[in-house]
Formats: sequence, structure tokens, C-alpha cells
Amino acid sequence: MNAKQRGGVVDGVRVIAGPTPVAWGVAGLAVAMLTASLGASIQNVALPSLAIAFGASFAAVQWLVVGYLLTSTAVIVAVGRAGDVFGMRRLLLGALALFLAAAVACGLAPSLPVLIAARAVQGVGAAGLTALTVALARSVATRDRTGSVMGLLGTMSALGTALGPALGGVLLTTGGWRAVFLAVVPLAALAFALVHRHLPPAAVAAREARGSWAPVGTTLLALTLTGFALAVTGRDAGWRLVAGIGAVAAAIGFVASEGRTSTPLIPWSRLRQGGLRPALVGNGVVAMVMMATLVVGPFHLVHALGMAPDRAGLVMAIGPAVSALVGVPAGRLVDRLGAPRVVRAGWLGVAAGTGLLAALAGQPSVLGYVAPLALATGGYSLFVAANNTAVMTAADAGGRGVLAGLLNLARNLGLLTGATVLGWGFAAACGTDDIARASPDAIAAAMRITFLSGAAMVAVVGVLSWRGGDSEVRA
Repeated sequence: MNAKQRGGVVDGVRVIAGPTPVAWGVAGLAVAMLTASLGASIQNVALPSLAIAFGASFAAVQWLVVGYLLTSTAVIVAVGRAGDVFGMRRLLLGALALFLAAAVACGLAPSLPVLIAARAVQGVGAAGLTALTVALARSVATRDRTGSVMGLLGTMSALGTALGPALGGVLLTTGGWRAVFLAVVPLAALAFALVHRHLPPAAVAAREARGSWAPVGTTLLALTLTGFALAVTGRDAGWRLVAGIGAVAAAIGFVASEGRTSTPLIPWSRLRQGGLRPALVGNGVVAMVMMATLVVGPFHLVHALGMAPDRAGLVMAIGPAVSALVGVPAGRLVDRLGAPRVVRAGWLGVAAGTGLLAALAGQPSVLGYVAPLALATGGYSLFVAANNTAVMTAADAGGRGVLAGLLNLARNLGLLTGATVLGWGFAAACGTDDIARASPDAIAAAMRITFLSGAAMVAVVGVLSWRGGDSEVRA
């Protein structure tokens, strides 16, 4: 079938025409993003059952979460660069196949070590799903529709996060823990079929600017990110120190290797111009603050407001539900109003919502938690849709993969930091090692400190970006 029938390049943007509508290609990317998001969240509810099934401690089964996040964070930039070099469509298909195979291995795992190893491999596949879908969005949509596609991807990510615990609980009750891991297999297969059938035969970047692969830099960056992740998630102080030292050493080696190559892994020249640095920092900061709501929120709802765990779970699902509802309209706003305006609206929403969480922490009503959470989550969806659109629209075809990887890396590092640093700060502010026994007043005070800190960080970074005129990312 010729290019006229299947698609072509218009103004530097590949579009799909004729009998293969753009919608099917976008649907493939959306299902891939949903697969990754659901795969990350669905198994958390099964951790207690897995501890019983394998006779393991909570610290041991927690590695099912940590291992997945570690590998995903460590390779996400490298996966994006590989997409630029070898073709993003090809890499996305490979990532989907790897994710699917790892899900099957998880469902059939005979022991906890095998299950943890399979989850770590699945994290590698998930890195490809999250980074390459964002990069390919610019290849299947016209420039004036990129925001809508980014909004849809954000909705799918939030939908997977919201559905994961509920669906996992049903599957755990009806089919056992193996069904929880196998549930994503049909979704991954559907995404593979849609991408294989309806995306262009080769990614734009692979045809226009291949670049070269840098194995030394890729390895050193992966070691740096792994060391950092272990340093902030480890339980033993000695191991955290060793991991931190290793991360610093690997980072020094990475910077040195980047200076000696003509094709560095990270586009340093891009980081020194336009609004790319604020965009990456912003992605990390808002993710860090939103992760704090997931870590701190349950303690506030259960121990300060006295809610039952099942009701607290429903309240916690409001945040992802709002994000899922706002995602698509946010993308349309970006297409209509432009990314800079929507980025600023997102900053304001996150800062205001987080500030209200702190101000209303002592209120006995659940509405004092739900309303600010909805405002902050809605602002987060606006920010992410606009921020990702600004970066990917300004990216040249040969660099979209690595920039998408950097955006997702900033998000992952923000999630790690929010879960650890802000979580530690909340625990310290409670004044006791056993938060479950802290008084409601102590938890309210810790809530104020935690979310005032978060609101201050969001406000400072947002104002600096706004005043510097950096909300517009330039190629």
C-alpha cells in the first residue's frame, strides 16, 4: 500500500490517512499507557496475600514495588534514546512484548525471587510504554491536536491508577494472586495489535535522524539512577550511604563520558535554552507533591478522621478519578489556548490545592480533604498535559524519544522523592515512630507542615518559571 493510501508527512509531521484513521493509532498508544499504569498499581493490593502465600516478610514482598520502579527509572532515558536511534514504533512493540511476557512470568512464578525478577523485567517494559507513547504522540497527531492526544494519555494513566486497586481486589478474591498479574496480558496484547496494525511502519525519528548509540553513557546513567533510587528507598542507613556514594561516582563518570562524545545521551545544549529545564523540574516537583497525597492521605483519613480503611480507599480514589476526568479537556484547552497559559493554570491549581490541604488539615470533615485534593489533582492534570505538549511540540524528530524519557524520568524521581523525603518529613513531624498511634492533633500538625512545604516548592518553582518566561519551550 502506498503512502497516499496509508499516510505521509505534512509539515514535518507524519499523519495516517485513508483507510487507517489517526484514531486507531492514538488508541494503540492510549491502551499502551493504560497497560503500564494498571500494571504498576494493580498488584499493590495483593502484597499482604503474597506475604502469606510465600511465607515472606512485608519488606521482602515490597520489592515487587521497589524493583519495578527501580528498573523503570534506571532505563527510561536509555529507552527513549533507543527509540530515536532504532525507531520508536519498533521499540514500543518490543517493550509491549517484553511487558506481556513478564506479566505471564509473574502469573506463573513458582517463588517470590522469581516473581520479583519478573516484576523488575516488567519495569523495563513499562519504561518503554510510558516514554515511547509520549514520544510517538507527536508522530501520529498534527501539531494542533498534540495537546488532545497528550491529555488522553494522561487520562489513561490516571484511569489505570484509579482502577488498579479496585480491580486487583476483585481478582484477588475471585482468582487468587496469579490472576492479578495476568490481568494485564489481554490489554498488552490489544495494545500490541493496535500499534502493529495502525501506527506508521517506522517512526519519524528513525527515518529523519538516527543518531548513534552510546553504551558507556547509557550504562553509567542507569547506574546513577539505580544508586539514587536505592539511596532514597533503602531501609538500612549503611546501604543507603553505599548506594548514594555509588550514584555520585557513576554520575561523575557519566558526565565525563558525555563530554568525550559527539553524540551525548542527554541533549545538554537543549537544557541550556528555552524552557526545557523548568519543564523537567516542574514535572518532578508536581509529581513529588501529588505522591505525598497518596502517602500521607491514608494516615490522615484513617487515624485523624477515624474512617474505615475501605471508605478511606474510596476517598483516595477521588484524586485519580479527577485526573482521569480532566485529562482530555485539559488537552483540548492546550490546543485552544496554548501550552504556556495552561501550564500556569496548572501551577496555580496545584499550589492552591496543596495550600488548602495544609490550611484545612485540622477540620473534622472529609470535605476539607476531598475539595483541596480535587483542586490539586485537576491542576496537576492541566500542568502535565500542557507541559508535555510544550516539550514534545518543540522537539525535533530525532530527539523526541530521549526528551520523552527525560520527562518521565523527572516524574519518576519526583514520585520517589515524594514517597520518601516528604514521607519521612511527615513521620518526623508526627513526633513518634509509630504513626498509627499518633494523636489526631499531631497528624493534623504534620499534615500542615508537609503540605505547606509542598505548596511552597510548587509556588517558588512556578513563579521562577513564569517570571523567567520559560513556560514556552523553544526548539
